[in-house]
Amino acid sequence: MDGDVCKKERLFTLSYILLCVASFLTSFSFFLLVPTLPFYLTEVFDVEPHLVGVVLSCYVVAVLCVRPFAGFVADLFPRKRVYIASYIMFALAFIGYLGIKSSLAIFVVLRVFHGFAFGSLTTAANTLVIDVMPSSRRGEGLGYYGVMNNLAMAFGPMAGLFVVSSSGYTSLFVMAVVSALSGLLFAQFVKTSNRAMGSVATTSVLSTDRFFLSAGIPACVALMLLAVPYGMTTSYMAMYANNIGLTTDTGLFFTIMAFGLIVSRLFSGKRVDKGYITSTIRNGMFIAFWGVLGEALLSFFADYDITVTYVIYFVSALFIGYGFGTMFPAFNTLFVNLAPNSRRATATATYLTGWDVGIGMGMLLGGALGNGSFALSFTMGTLLVVLSTLFFIFYAAPHFNKNRLR
Repeated sequence: MDGDVCKKERLFTLSYILLCVASFLTSFSFFLLVPTLPFYLTEVFDVEPHLVGVVLSCYVVAVLCVRPFAGFVADLFPRKRVYIASYIMFALAFIGYLGIKSSLAIFVVLRVFHGFAFGSLTTAANTLVIDVMPSSRRGEGLGYYGVMNNLAMAFGPMAGLFVVSSSGYTSLFVMAVVSALSGLLFAQFVKTSNRAMGSVATTSVLSTDRFFLSAGIPACVALMLLAVPYGMTTSYMAMYANNIGLTTDTGLFFTIMAFGLIVSRLFSGKRVDKGYITSTIRNGMFIAFWGVLGEALLSFFADYDITVTYVIYFVSALFIGYGFGTMFPAFNTLFVNLAPNSRRATATATYLTGWDVGIGMGMLLGGALGNGSFALSFTMGTLLVVLSTLFFIFYAAPHFNKNRLR
């Protein structure tokens, strides 16, 4: 009996490692394009800067639209199958970029398809991680799983910008294809238990609450507001830095940001497992505020002292990384603790939906306001962090403590 238990634990440990590796390769292929696509759109398709956000946001809108259905499907069918099918579509989308250089309309359609695939893939993947981890180590497991995404954020933007500057966009897309297909290969070997075999009866009544966790709406709103400045940062920091005369490779900004994300994950997950969910989120909010505020002030300091501007630039990256990295596993666990086990994927989809809405708004607002001044965009982001913090402290956190199931 003990041998069977040990064998089962080793099986789940191996599956967790495979999920983490596949997640890194997924995120790496994704982050290769994050800082480079705004330049690609302006250079290849002559898209005006204020319209770049509109084009890029179609991806997030697609992700947003598919999340609720992806959560329902992942609760209904074996999650491994949903995961692999979504991964195949995700990898195929990168191949499409290699053939699109003349039609912006086709590019938009491809981005929508890519968004559908990414939304379904990440919903199934996040839920599989929860399935294979024991509940007593869920926060820690989600934290280390997130580290893989953060490592991809550290190397992806830097690699993408380097490849574009040295070899061009074709090489960039080839690298993304190879990364995605490699991740698909690792994903094939993930083993799952009966907990990941789909637990929602096909005869269950379909309702809005079936696709969206209504108990998670307050936390979803708080997370959405936080995601707006994060979306601005990942999409426009390269352009913002260029506009104010910062010549250091923008990839270094994302590397420092990822370092903060990684370090925070090593501690925040364990705090979450000890029950400090809402306090961990509050701490992350306070730290993230200083990072986004620093971004908003970059333009002001650039007019007076470029050395001070560089210091604020990199410190802001560290604070944003550490703040958001602190919050991620706590928010994910919060949503899961509001749902019964049979609706884990729906809870995960709701958590990711709030994030997606905020990222999409950040792309739209950042592009629209950034056409006049990116400093204005990040000032708006700072105000939203303050609003989210107040809303979470006085409403979302008490709501969670009242309605939590575990």
